[in-house]
Formats: sequence, C-alpha cells, structure tokens
Amino acid sequence: MKRALAVVIAFTVVALVQARTVEQLPDSIATFSILGFDPATGEIGGAVQSRVFSVGNGVLWGEAGVGMAATQAIVDVSYGPKAIALLRAGMSPDAIVKAIWESDSDPQPDKWTKQGRQFAVIDANGNTAVYTGPKATTWAGHKQGRFCTAQGNILAGEAVVSNMVKAFEETTGHLAMRLMAALDAGQAGGGDARGMQSANILIVGKGMGVWLNNDVVLRLQVDDSPEPLKEMRRLVELWNQRREKGQQKPVG
Repeated sequence: MKRALAVVIAFTVVALVQARTVEQLPDSIATFSILGFDPATGEIGGAVQSRVFSVGNGVLWGEAGVGMAATQAIVDVSYGPKAIALLRAGMSPDAIVKAIWESDSDPQPDKWTKQGRQFAVIDANGNTAVYTGPKATTWAGHKQGRFCTAQGNILAGEAVVSNMVKAFEETTGHLAMRLMAALDAGQAGGGDARGMQSANILIVGKGMGVWLNNDVVLRLQVDDSPEPLKEMRRLVELWNQRREKGQQKPVG
C-alpha cells in the first residue's frame, strides 16, 4: 500500500513539474505584420499587431538605407539582426531568408521548432522575401505585393494578409498612414484569432528623423491595451499632423 502510494505521489510530482515547464514557455509571437517601402522618399517601415504583451519587443528590425525584417511565430529573435547584417553586406532578401533558416540549428525542436518560424525581409529597393514554416499555428501564411509583404499566424484566415496588402497599395499619404491602414485592414479581415493586445510601428530613413543625425523617422509602441490599433491610429495621426506642420523635421 505504501509503495503504491509512493508511486502515485511520484507520478503526480512529475506531472506537476511537466505542467509547470509548459506554463513557463513564452507566448509564440502569433501576430500579423507588414513590411513596406516608399520609393518616393526611400523610407522603409514595418507594422505589427498581436495578442501578446509588448509585441514591439523583438519583431521588427530596421536600418535606414539597408532594409527591414520581421521575425515572428515560433520566433527566433536573432533572425532580425542577422537579416540586417546580411542586407548590409549586399545579399538579396530571397538569399537571406534561405541562408538564415538553413543555418538555424533548431536548438529546441520539441518545444520551439524552426519549422514554426515566420520571417520576412525587405531591402532598400522594396524587394521582399518571406517564409512561413509548416508548423506555424494555423491559419498561417503570407502575401507579397508591390513594395510590401504581409504575413501572420494564428489568424482568422487568409483575408487578413490579403486585406493588408490591398490597403497598403491603395492608401495614399505618408508611409505611416499606409502601414496603419494595413493594420486596420488586417483586423477588419479577422486579425489575430485570439484578439488584440499590442502594436508597433517602425519607420527608418537616412537622416530623416527629428533632431540631428537620427535615422528613425517614427517609432511607436502600444504595449498593453484592449484596443491597441485605436490607440496606435491616434498616435500615428497626431504624428502625421505634426509632420505636416514641420514639427518632425531633422535639424539642418
């Protein structure tokens, strides 16, 4: 009897430890994002929304005159800075996506498999490449357009990324307004199947940021909100009004 009880207790402890281990895994970056380029200004930008806390903490990576990357889903954040380094070295987006994914050693294939990565790259001329792994949680996929690429996972469906590309291509005005329109359109298509929580927009342009020697044109982040896109649109429109009044110009 004592032995049987000991066995039961042992199995219970193991089960609790395993459950705790699962609980301690971070959320996958289940989200929708877009990367875009404005040939009229040379600005490169990205925007993202997700049902995770502070989605801006690692998804978008950019450098003025070089390009931008988005890394998400069963995410390896190192894909972002690696992509920027390879863009700087002159590699094409297609070659970069292939090289980074193939060099991924997949250190945690059972818990955090490389087969679930989602990764997009845009260069300084608006050329794009994107990869959606077969184990990215459904619905997962991407759509490329003219000077843009939209991608997402744990989405309501394909309409999310299709809507985003259409909105980006058809919206006029500054790149910030086009990226914001894409986020709103993605949400209108069903968005993240789990809901909303955070959003991030990043735009870079050589020497085009406010003040002196600043390549960051715009960096906005909503970390925790029941309506992050509503707050993001308020900020983007405020910034755009300031820009039109000449209040966001670089010095000189």
